[in-house]
Amino acid sequence: MSHNESETMERKQQMRRAAYDARNAQPDKDRLSELAIARFVDLPEYQQARTAMWYLDCRSELRTRHALPAALAGGKRIVVPYCTVDERGENKLGLWRLETLDELIVGKWKILEPPRERWGEPGKEVDPRELDIVMVPGVAFSRQGARMGNGQGYYDRLLQQVRPDCPLVAVCYESQLFDDLIVAAHDVFMDKVITEFGVRS
Repeated sequence: MSHNESETMERKQQMRRAAYDARNAQPDKDRLSELAIARFVDLPEYQQARTAMWYLDCRSELRTRHALPAALAGGKRIVVPYCTVDERGENKLGLWRLETLDELIVGKWKILEPPRERWGEPGKEVDPRELDIVMVPGVAFSRQGARMGNGQGYYDRLLQQVRPDCPLVAVCYESQLFDDLIVAAHDVFMDKVITEFGVRS
């Protein structure tokens, strides 16, 4: 690794730590999450979607669970991700068709997920190309839609598999936005970034 590459990695780590700190310290998470999620649900792209992917919040992420019962009752096919590996043993997100929150248990990293024995169940697994909109979590975003994740690559791989016309929508706190996020060549940009203050596209 060159000196420049290791310097870039160190700067990226510092930025990730600063973003984690900002997210952890964010006051009033429930109210701000409600504002941001209401904006997501109001998007024309969401209204028109037949199959919508939501993430299940964990730790200090912008909270989504409060809104899932209404989403499930709204007539759309709701899909949630879970952490698994592909045939080569690399990190990947499985996609689960959610019908009730009771289907989920606490799994890896304390994230809600379907029980392991049901992974791959016919009628429950969804192909990424079936998604009509994707709600994307992250550690930090730029105002232009660049994303910094946890560094595990789960979302990077998934977002490269969705249809090119599928909107990718980040939801985060305003405190997670950075002007000069460091991105790599493989990073996927968001079509919209939603915070408690508004929608950027």
